[in-house]
Amino acid sequence: MILAGVQQAGKPDYPWLVFLHGFSGDCREWQTVGASLSDYPRLYLDLPGHGASAEIRVSEFQEVSDLLARTLLSYNILNYWLVGYSLGGRMAMFHACQSPKGLCGIVVEGGHPGLLDDASRQARLASDRRWASRFRTEPLADVFADWYRQPVFASLNEAQRRELIALRSVNSGANLADMLEATSLGAQPDLRPALRGRNFDYMYGERDEKFAAIAAELNATRHVIPHAGHNAHRENPDAVASCLAQILRLRIKDTL
Repeated sequence: MILAGVQQAGKPDYPWLVFLHGFSGDCREWQTVGASLSDYPRLYLDLPGHGASAEIRVSEFQEVSDLLARTLLSYNILNYWLVGYSLGGRMAMFHACQSPKGLCGIVVEGGHPGLLDDASRQARLASDRRWASRFRTEPLADVFADWYRQPVFASLNEAQRRELIALRSVNSGANLADMLEATSLGAQPDLRPALRGRNFDYMYGERDEKFAAIAAELNATRHVIPHAGHNAHRENPDAVASCLAQILRLRIKDTL
């Protein structure tokens, strides 16, 4: 079993860019940004419970990492960068901490490296279980109407909220609930120690106060995306694409 994905060709000898979407997204989420990076071969994946991988179920982070490794092998991807947003960013960080062969580096947008104490983890697990129960039992439009009222999405205007609610409501609530519980931040280890010394770039929107504070804690190269909140690659895709292109130029200029 492997993850579903969409691949696009690039120039020979360039590393692959492997894109991982956020919760309730799919492989289309990063394609606007990726289109401007056409020198690089690109793979946009659907995570378990999402898109064409909706029927894939996992119970823990390691299963997702193993699925990712098998998927990359199936595409013969031996030299790659992981680019992930939110849930996809957490998956990228977790996978990087397994020291996989061929991983050149990670670029994370608004991904949490892990909670620092058991009380916080238990509180998050309880919260995610409540959300999961709602995803399983209520109309998705109603659940997402409340989901996008959480403080992390405070920078969204009403039109942006309505657009996201409509877009995300095509998912299967039960499948989203399963993935939310399996990959709850409350079940994630603190990845900060294992990330030290790795090739790690971190992007966040200038209006995303929560993740600006998290970024300051990380041993990563930080990049602020102007005119954006938590979902920076959706709110300002041109700036994110430009930032990503600059990161890649600096990181791989001596290897091509």
